[in-house]
Amino acid sequence: MVKMQNNPEKVSQFSFLSSEGIPNFKEITPQLINKEFPLLLKELNRKFNEIEQSLNESNRRHKSLHWQEVMSPLHQIEERLRWSWGVICHLNSVCNTPELRDAHAFIQPKVVRFSNRLGQSKIIFKALISLRDQSTDKLDETQKRILEIELLSMKKRGVGLKEDIQNEFNSDSERLAALSTTFSNNVLDATKQWSLLLTKKSEVDGLPNSVLEILALSAKEAGDRKEEKNTVPTAEKGPWRIGLDMPRYIPFMTHASRRDLRELLYKEYISRASKNEVDNRKIIEEILKIRKRQANRLGYQNWADLSLASKMAKNTSAVEDLLEELRVAAMPAAKKELDDLQKCAIINGAQEAINLAPWDIYFWSERLKQERFDFNQEALRPWFPLPQVLKGLFNLCERLFDITFEKVDGDDVPVWHEDVQFFKVLDQDKSPLAYFYLDPYSRPQNKRGGAWMDECLGRNKSKDGETILPVAYLVCNQTPPSEVAPSLMSFEEVETLFHEFGHGLQHMLTKVDYPQAAGINNVEWDAVELPSQFMENWCLDQKTLLSMAKHWQTGVPLEEKEFKKLKDSHTFNAGLTTLRQVHFALTDLRLHSKWGVELGITPDELRREIAQTTSIISPIKKDQFLCAFSHIFAGGYAAGYYSYKWAEVLSADAYAAFEENSQSDKNKIKSIGKRFRETILSLGGSKSPEEIFIAFRGRPPKTTALIRQSGLSVN
Repeated sequence: MVKMQNNPEKVSQFSFLSSEGIPNFKEITPQLINKEFPLLLKELNRKFNEIEQSLNESNRRHKSLHWQEVMSPLHQIEERLRWSWGVICHLNSVCNTPELRDAHAFIQPKVVRFSNRLGQSKIIFKALISLRDQSTDKLDETQKRILEIELLSMKKRGVGLKEDIQNEFNSDSERLAALSTTFSNNVLDATKQWSLLLTKKSEVDGLPNSVLEILALSAKEAGDRKEEKNTVPTAEKGPWRIGLDMPRYIPFMTHASRRDLRELLYKEYISRASKNEVDNRKIIEEILKIRKRQANRLGYQNWADLSLASKMAKNTSAVEDLLEELRVAAMPAAKKELDDLQKCAIINGAQEAINLAPWDIYFWSERLKQERFDFNQEALRPWFPLPQVLKGLFNLCERLFDITFEKVDGDDVPVWHEDVQFFKVLDQDKSPLAYFYLDPYSRPQNKRGGAWMDECLGRNKSKDGETILPVAYLVCNQTPPSEVAPSLMSFEEVETLFHEFGHGLQHMLTKVDYPQAAGINNVEWDAVELPSQFMENWCLDQKTLLSMAKHWQTGVPLEEKEFKKLKDSHTFNAGLTTLRQVHFALTDLRLHSKWGVELGITPDELRREIAQTTSIISPIKKDQFLCAFSHIFAGGYAAGYYSYKWAEVLSADAYAAFEENSQSDKNKIKSIGKRFRETILSLGGSKSPEEIFIAFRGRPPKTTALIRQSGLSVN
């Protein structure tokens, strides 16, 4: 493994029992997981017994407790578990196989069981209260905050429950974890199981050449296309294979002239994981029932109340108020936008103009955007090759935060796939700050969709006092390279990369020395999107965009007039987009606050009721969107999807601090960037999000910037 301290990287034999450093992914097998992980849990149980015995003895002697004798050994156990289980979960997401699934399923209930033991230890709970209230150490504000949040977490994990109820609680916790994994696997399977071979040129009419190349390559990989040896395939020949993964789905829905094929693809996409052997409908109901039951056991009325107990938004009313404010602002704009799409279709003589369907929205939005702004976003892909986008992203971070990046080549760092890259992050004095993996491309056969940042290693201190530097996983699902070109990114894919990198920056640039509050740890969930959405804003900063948008073949920069079109079109259909997010957030919130079998309706029927006031076009009969809503049923966003909009208020206001100053004043921008780094990116969960935001902005957040940026202002 590679120990990420200030020493050169060194790779050694992998073992779950060591649980530290960079994982040697080349040596991790399902067999090794099944063999070593139970041994690790046995060892961790033994160490936890020792901690409890020591604390019991201290309590018997009425001995005052110290931070180092309580929090440090607890964290060592928790970190070894997080690290080892994190490696397995990561691999299960990025290179999924039947054997790995089985190993994951075998280990998962054991992990849940041990986690429950940690979170439900009355000895630990009592020790934490004693440490908070009676410690002879002078606890600083960060330590106090860590303790308060940990005590709340333990309460939510059932520490105060009676034994019989706690046993039921633990059984349900294991069941929830298993259901979430099955949900995720079903979405992955449904996505990769369906595809359609197109053999006629008329079937791909309207698709840009870059998209045809992707579909032709997909057909070749599926064995549909036979090439003579040493020949370079061309997109014109066909056949072409369309699918439900984003790099194939979105471009086809946006550009394909064949409405019947768009309808077919849309219906397959929106009904994923809702039929045959991969049907998530019953799983959704069971998840919701168990979550409500768990919340009731802990003294909460529903899962939403439990979720919000540890977030910035303190109750469902506050969230509903925000969403209603956005809905009211977005609805008239969305109605006008749909009318404009219909007029565009009428002018172009389309038969569907009278009654636009969901599979028409992407297509006519692109046509109207081209007419209104003389702008074709797909045509911009050649200006966004991944290497150039990375260079632009790195240059921006150097300009704002005084950090630089170096790619680590060779076999020094094992990776899980040949496409994965590894980078070192350096401070202005060239000292190492952090490291990150980048796994950029879609692999629908074994990699789950979406994009995310996760923690490989967090900032910490080793046993000998040396700083362990953070290491992040940055995972995207963008368009892969073709046989004749590098990964040419859509602008949305550029934004996604910047978004995930924002999460990575908060993880990697932390200066908090308590690992429990370093990086994104201890940060309230509805504030954690602040850095990610902040970084997205820079994609439309003229200096940033034009410095990285260069044609992959000629090196010619994107013309300023094209940048202006891109910027002008950015709020295009903002009403429809905002309504869509409000619909998702409100559906999530009400499923977790109002749904129950006593209502006499299914979760899907509740979602359709919500759609009456949050959608311009009603969901079609085959629409089973909830069956692929992984954010809330297989991720961490249950009763928290609203967080995207909540944090968007913070991020827009933070970005406005840079907008309010001339971008030509390098010293001023660098000064603001330094303050952003020293507050938002450095302080992690050591203080409340409100305190940290005020430390950066000099005042509480305002919604003004978001309203202006969204284009929904009535003025």
